[in-house]
Formats: sequence, structure tokens, C-alpha cells
Amino acid sequence: MKIVAINGSARLNGNTAIMLNTALAVLAEEGFETELVQLGPKGLQGCIACYKCFTNKDMRCAVKDEMNGHIEKLLSADGILLGSPTYFADVSTNMKSLIDRAGMVSRANDDMFQRKVGAAVVTARRGGSIHTFDTINHFFFISQMIVPGSSYWNMGFGREPGQVNGDDEGLATMRTLGRNMAWLLKKLAA
Repeated sequence: MKIVAINGSARLNGNTAIMLNTALAVLAEEGFETELVQLGPKGLQGCIACYKCFTNKDMRCAVKDEMNGHIEKLLSADGILLGSPTYFADVSTNMKSLIDRAGMVSRANDDMFQRKVGAAVVTARRGGSIHTFDTINHFFFISQMIVPGSSYWNMGFGREPGQVNGDDEGLATMRTLGRNMAWLLKKLAA
């Protein structure tokens, strides 16, 4: 089984990537194939509400850019981790574009992500992370996905790249999330 983690941070290999990689390491130890996709600083086009995905029904966005590659990754995965830093108490613009466009394509194609396992991972300097966490979870819930829990909300704290390594509780939460996600996916496959 495969787990895809998408890092919605503009910072490559920053705090959000550290948190995602912590959960992915546990999942790899449990025998899962894992992949980290980093959206990076290049901006993704938001949804333009053309609704062509409802006409085409080809599991793709009609806007021709790298988004369809990301949608392919989500489709290929049994489990999905979506990670975002907190920008003004919400997800990054790239993560919002991914959620809006992949979500619309999913709705247009019979909820194509339903029953996949998904978990949100959030980083923040200090506050606003609960709303960011909720935004990602709303995508999972409206997509009819299954969301595992952890020992705390899936968030870590640190502003400068690497500072999240000092958040022992946040990293422990990621390891627990990895174990819970592995357990759930194995139960669903049985």
C-alpha cells in the first residue's frame, strides 16, 4: 500500500516537511511505500469554476498545469497526508488550490477519493493552527475519506526552518499518527 504526503509549504524541507517525514518514517517502518511531494514556492492556479471536470469526467482538472500530476498522486495512494504551514490562520495558498481543484474534480467523478485514509498535518509559529487543521479535515470529510486520530492535534510549532525539531510533543504526535494510520490501513485491507 502507498502513502502520499503533500507538503503545501513554500519552504522546501522546512518545518512542515519535517513533520510529514516523521509520520512517513513510521509508515515506512510498517511496510508502506511512501512519497513526499513538495509544492514549493511556485504558485498553483486556483479553481476557476469552469466546471469542465463535470462535463469531461476524466478525473482531471481542465486547467492544464502541474495540478493533474498531484491529482494522480492522490489517486494512486491508499493513504494521504496533507501538510500546510499556517498562513493568517489558514492553509497556504498552494494547499488551498490543491484542495479546491482536487476536491472539485473528485466531486465531478463520483467522489473518487472516498474511503481513502487521510490526515492533516499543520505547522505554525504560534497560533491559528486549529483553523488550518480544520480546513484540511473539511476536505477529507466532504470527500468521504476516513480520518485517523493521534495523541493530540496533528500540529507542530516553529517559525524558522528546523525549529519544529524542538517540539518533542509535536514530533511524538506525528509518530503516533503514523502508527494509527498504518493500523487503520491494515484493518481496511483485511
